[in-house]
Amino acid sequence: VQLQASGGGLVQAGGSLRLSCEASGRSNSNRYMAWFRQPPGKEREFVAAINWSGDIRLYADSVKGRFTISRDNAKKQAYLQMNSLKPEDTAIYYCATARRLGQRLNDYDYWGQGTEVTVSS
Repeated sequence: VQLQASGGGLVQAGGSLRLSCEASGRSNSNRYMAWFRQPPGKEREFVAAINWSGDIRLYADSVKGRFTISRDNAKKQAYLQMNSLKPEDTAIYYCATARRLGQRLNDYDYWGQGTEVTVSS
């Protein structure tokens, strides 16, 4: 499975961005999709995950109520709608996929290349 993340950019605090992750290659069926992020100088951290049918979604406490993860299986895409962005959301955002739900990096076996999000104050 190859993953391609896009949609990052520069936005002012309080603004919104929508990230996309397109899957290609081997079948992505029945796989969980997730977003992680790596702030400058920090370790990569879990942001959100969604199951195949979309009825199970997990969020990091830091983004609950502001970010929404979704997916369109027909288009082989996952999305991360980010609202009320804060400067501390500045990071490189990565999409990943796994066969089971998890919040740890090593739960996921395929990763996209990352898209940079910068939130100015």
